[in-house]
Amino acid sequence: MKIIDLRSDTVTKPTPAMRQAMAEAEVGDDVYGEDPTVNRLEKLAAETVGKEAALFVPSGSMGNQLALMTHCGRGEEVICDVDAHVFHYEMAAAGVLSGVQLHTVRGLHTDEGLSAISDHIREPLSYLPKTRLLCLENTLNRGGGSVMSAEQMAVAYRLAKEYRLQVHLDGARVFNAALALQCEVADLACYTDSVMFCLSKGLGAPIGSLLAGSKEFIECARRYRKLLGGGMRQVGVLAAAGLIALQNTSHLADDHANAKALAEGLASFPGVNVNMAKVQTNMVMARLEDSPYPVGEFLQKAATAGVLAGPMGRDTVRFVTHRDVNAGDIKVVLERLENIF
Repeated sequence: MKIIDLRSDTVTKPTPAMRQAMAEAEVGDDVYGEDPTVNRLEKLAAETVGKEAALFVPSGSMGNQLALMTHCGRGEEVICDVDAHVFHYEMAAAGVLSGVQLHTVRGLHTDEGLSAISDHIREPLSYLPKTRLLCLENTLNRGGGSVMSAEQMAVAYRLAKEYRLQVHLDGARVFNAALALQCEVADLACYTDSVMFCLSKGLGAPIGSLLAGSKEFIECARRYRKLLGGGMRQVGVLAAAGLIALQNTSHLADDHANAKALAEGLASFPGVNVNMAKVQTNMVMARLEDSPYPVGEFLQKAATAGVLAGPMGRDTVRFVTHRDVNAGDIKVVLERLENIF
């Protein structure tokens, strides 16, 4: 029985082209700035998102935390969504590493939430932390992969600049967002001072993320990367796969189509609720409202049937489509899950 893994788009395996590029990669010591493959990847990444420079890092979490460390001083504050990755899934690193406080806004990525940003910016009083950074996330993971439009990002950026704030974008899946919005990634990144995107999620590389911004910003972030133990040596063997991933993104359209087909099938099952309006990219959140099975038991039964998914709260299961899952696999998934229900 074929196991169909929909837990995350991080489970993809390197393609034959990636493996060949990795084996043949031209390398050097990246800490000295001498790895030509890394340098090519960073240059391409910066050009793609419309920034002056970029930095190759092991993970998206490190990229986000480097941004916080570079933009903020200790004791300052960062505004983010209540469902933001930096708030939920980065082990309180903002406080541990940067000494900054996260100030959450519910529905930050909606028009209503954007209108409330100013209410969360601190007054310049000696006993309050200084608001320094606005952190956006596009797509929003806990929002089911939902997107924030360029117009909404523009509103957030203008408001941030009115209060002299910096803007960072956690763009782990920003290529999915751009596809859904039918625009270029740079059309979204232009409303930020820095942007991080993952190679190891929707783009399908085995490891790595990029942090991009101004040359001055990246120079500082590079020093902090070394501080955190992220200085890598002949890492062109990894960057080579990232180059392949960054230049071959056409499969994302299939991922989105497969997610929609999966969502429609799941919504037809008794006791399953799927908000189709939020199925905009490669994620499907299925609420087991009236299901006879709690989430944990359902996931066990699904795994026994050869379908892997992940929990997202007490009553919700997350399915993520990716390059290693095709339309035929989605049909098989629905057949197997239908038997469970």
